[in-house]
Amino acid sequence: MAQLRLDKILASTGRWSRKEVKGLVKEGRVWIDGVPAARGDLKCDPEQNELRVDGAVLSYRPHVYVMLHKPSGILSATEDRRQETVLDLLPPELQKRGLFPVGRLDKDTEGLLLLTDDGPLGHWLLSPKHHVDKVYYVRTAGTLTEEDCAAFAAGLLLEDGFLCLPARLERLSEQEGLVTLHEGKFHQVKRMLASREKPVLYLKRLSMGPLRLDEGLERGKWRYLSEEETAALRRLLP
Repeated sequence: MAQLRLDKILASTGRWSRKEVKGLVKEGRVWIDGVPAARGDLKCDPEQNELRVDGAVLSYRPHVYVMLHKPSGILSATEDRRQETVLDLLPPELQKRGLFPVGRLDKDTEGLLLLTDDGPLGHWLLSPKHHVDKVYYVRTAGTLTEEDCAAFAAGLLLEDGFLCLPARLERLSEQEGLVTLHEGKFHQVKRMLASREKPVLYLKRLSMGPLRLDEGLERGKWRYLSEEETAALRRLLP
């Protein structure tokens, strides 16, 4: 990759501010290929040069991709003065990376949430014209019917005049189903089922495109995407 300023590389990890990086370099605590760094504006390739801080090898990620199992009661937002957000579930170094949720989940909705600082990928995944499937498990207060499935497939017209793209409703039981959408409007699954007089009792996102929720990931926990998962997302890009 292209060479970058040393202070920019260290600050991008979220572990140190630019001012703190300057102090680390001045104190001789930053090394490049076994030699103390003389200045913070030195350029190097973090994929080719070995960087160490206080003797520990620095792991550099140009972009971060995090899978979060969002619990109910948490806002899908980057900040809020009154309520806990999904970023509050991450460690401080990730909170400083400028991550954002790719597609918001309602406060009381659980499941898969991708957080990243890769703007182009995030915006591409959210664009309705790219038809990235999003699958949700739903439990309703009413009985799901084949007529409901047909209405979803035809494209529902909501009360506010919004015409939904054709979607899929698969019945798992009388009150349980899987909903597959190609778009993600505000409260869309709930509004679609409400239009069929089937209020949603519980909603959980299971997948987005090739990315599937790791069921071994407990509610409120997170992990980095694997190389295979990240590559699968990137293959969606033109």
